[in-house]
Amino acid sequence: MPRLSRWFIRAALVNLAVGFTIGGLLLGHKAFPVHPLLWRLFPLHIELLLFGWTLQLIMGVGFWIFPRFWRSRGNERPAWLAFFLLNAGVWLAGLSPMLSLPPVLLTTGRLLELAAVAAFAVHAWPRIKPPGASGRGF
Repeated sequence: MPRLSRWFIRAALVNLAVGFTIGGLLLGHKAFPVHPLLWRLFPLHIELLLFGWTLQLIMGVGFWIFPRFWRSRGNERPAWLAFFLLNAGVWLAGLSPMLSLPPVLLTTGRLLELAAVAAFAVHAWPRIKPPGASGRGF
C-alpha cells in the first residue's frame, strides 16, 4: 500500500475514533446530563465523521486502487495537497462553531474541503482510462 494511502487511512481512523468518542459523550449526555455546553461538540462530531472519516477513507483507498500506468501513480503532489487541505478544512469547519469563531472561518474550512476534493480530482483524472486504453500518458 502506498505511503499516502496509509496516511489517508490512518487519519481517517483517528477521525473515526475521535468522532465516535464525541458521539458517545453526546449520547451519554442525553441520559445523564453533564453540562449544556457539551452540545457545542455536535458540529465537530458531524464534521469528523462525515468528511474526516468518510471522505478521507475514500480518498485513501482511491489513491491506492486507481490504475497505475508504467508503475507510476503520476504526480502525487496534488494528492498530498488534498490530504493537508482536507484535514485543515475538517478541523477548521468543526472547531469554528464550537469555539464561536467568526462565520468566515467556517466558510474557509468548507472551501478548504472543496479545494481538497478538487486537488484529489486533479491527481486522479489522468489515471481514469477506458478499459483497454494504454497508459502511455505517463
